[in-house]
Amino acid sequence: MRRKLLLIILDGVPLRNWRRLFGNLEGWVDAGEAQSWTMRAVLPSISASCYASIHTGVSPQVHGCTGNGNVFRIDMPDVFGQVRKAGGVTGAVTHSFWSEFFNRAPFDLVRDIEYDEPDSDTINHGRFHTMTGYGLVNQMTPSDVDLFATLTMLCGRFGLDYGILHTCTLDSMGHRYFHDCQEMDHACAVMDEMLAPFIPRWRAMGYEVIVTADHGQDERGHHGGRSEGQQEFALYYFGDGKGPAPDVTLDQLQLAPTILKRLGAPIPDTMRAAPFLD
Repeated sequence: MRRKLLLIILDGVPLRNWRRLFGNLEGWVDAGEAQSWTMRAVLPSISASCYASIHTGVSPQVHGCTGNGNVFRIDMPDVFGQVRKAGGVTGAVTHSFWSEFFNRAPFDLVRDIEYDEPDSDTINHGRFHTMTGYGLVNQMTPSDVDLFATLTMLCGRFGLDYGILHTCTLDSMGHRYFHDCQEMDHACAVMDEMLAPFIPRWRAMGYEVIVTADHGQDERGHHGGRSEGQQEFALYYFGDGKGPAPDVTLDQLQLAPTILKRLGAPIPDTMRAAPFLD
């Protein structure tokens, strides 16, 4: 493949909290080591619908996932499949919805929680979590540093060309506390500190890195509809590609074709949004 790339999805972080509280990411932008833009989520701006759009490059009205209760194997071209067609190795450390969308459904806890399938035409190396039992007072999220370490292990052990990591910690915290509070200030700062040591490590391993969200959250901890708080979030890019001016707002549907372009994988006709990196 032309390059290697990791996509890091921090679920449910509104734009204002990226800019205020992720001092390491913002510091790399100030130092000229990263580029950053605002990105706007699809509608509905609900988690599963956004996951499906991030990897297919089409809207929920096309791929059909209308929310978290409507998860199924999507029969459309996606990033994993296109990378495999180009001969690349793929990996995922994510919520189990990603496995159901892009590998097989329904999710089987024993079969699918962890697998290494070199001949798969989608996800070769999967490490998934389900958050079974999730609720406002029982968040059921793994430690983020464990997830970052797991992705790093997969990169080193299997030579991933494309890997994705997705964590729901901040989304879950936001639903419980909303985003304008001491608890969320602390949670975002901890996430920033946990993530920071891995970015230079991944870069030293030869990866371009994108850090972003799937959607935001509004002042009442809600998302799914149309508002800046629910739809807008930051995207940080570490690599030598050239993007638009910093004040340009990106469309979430641009993410999939951009990843494929950077990797040198074929962009299917279904992905009609323009890549944002040269």
